[in-house]
Amino acid sequence: MAGVTYTAAEMVGKLVAFNTTSHRSNLDLIQFCAEYLAGHGVEAALIHNPEGTKANLVATIGPGVAGGVMLSGHTDVVPVEGQDWESDPFEVMERDGRLHGRGTADMKSFLAVALTLVPEFAKRDLKVPIHLAFSYDEEVGCFGAVPLLEHVTAHLPPPLAVIIGEPTDMKVVNAHRGIAIYRTTVSGRPGHASATHKGVSAVVYAAECVAFLGRLTEEIKAGAAPIDDFDPPYTTINVGRIKGGSAVNVIAPGCVFDWESRVLPGGDGDEAARRLAAFAADELLPRMHAVAPEAEIVTEEVVALPAFIPEPGSPAEALVLMLTGQNRARPVQFSSEAGLFQGSGLATVICGPGHPDQAHRANEYVTLADIEACQALLRKLADWAESV
Repeated sequence: MAGVTYTAAEMVGKLVAFNTTSHRSNLDLIQFCAEYLAGHGVEAALIHNPEGTKANLVATIGPGVAGGVMLSGHTDVVPVEGQDWESDPFEVMERDGRLHGRGTADMKSFLAVALTLVPEFAKRDLKVPIHLAFSYDEEVGCFGAVPLLEHVTAHLPPPLAVIIGEPTDMKVVNAHRGIAIYRTTVSGRPGHASATHKGVSAVVYAAECVAFLGRLTEEIKAGAAPIDDFDPPYTTINVGRIKGGSAVNVIAPGCVFDWESRVLPGGDGDEAARRLAAFAADELLPRMHAVAPEAEIVTEEVVALPAFIPEPGSPAEALVLMLTGQNRARPVQFSSEAGLFQGSGLATVICGPGHPDQAHRANEYVTLADIEACQALLRKLADWAESV
């Protein structure tokens, strides 16, 4: 692949064509990127998951000195099953100034723009480096970011700033909620449905737990203070999946439901799980144990991602505001790897092509105008890296 170049739209098409839905491997895409970079004289390090089925990619263009900028993004995408697509989601279609396909907004277009500009970056007399950091499994818990950051902090000179190219319509973003995902398992006692007094229905008590989380949501909402730009301006709770029981005439022995809490920066990330555990212990388990001493309600944390906390005037925020000509940063409603980067001591902002509302939807798209704006930003970044 020596010296091969692509337009940004062509590179978007190349990346989207790799089906990197999170339950699949991303190795074909990562190998393509590594070979492309090698063709332009850029060596890439690959950091594999323990199973060897996925990998992060880290590469540096320019001198190996501190003070550069890292362009980061995830390579995985969400599933397309059950969505009504008008075209093959893994083949980019251009219509009315938009590129449609899974991942065009979230977030392969940012990766594509960065890759297409590598030949330009490599010809520049950069005084500080431009790093690329592509991760796996962001969509299912940001699992790839942890080993990626371990590699970055151990092997790279500290960058001045990180730009994560999640879709923000090219607006500079400095904050988002943290997210905790939980699984609550309710264990009861089975029996014949004609003798409900002799059994404990896990489905009934799971329903009481879900109803409590609904009431807790309303309590949090009622006590919320306005916060600029956060919509809604309070911690949110959502029960996304529930499964229990085996037949209508059997007292359900077990029920499991998965839920999440998205907490504002500075909020109490454990409040919802703590309050649910107290409700179960005080209100539900005594009734359950009166019939079935073996009954249980257990909540386990599956994923916990930190909030992205505003750091006004940070090197990343100051630099990207200057390069974009914007006068302030703002929060977004989705979560990302930004809190993990920030927690590793890296000044971070989010800024990338595509509208957040397009993420995870059928017929997802990015506008060509947004891609051009992203190209302009990264070229200004290269100008800065030459002159700093």
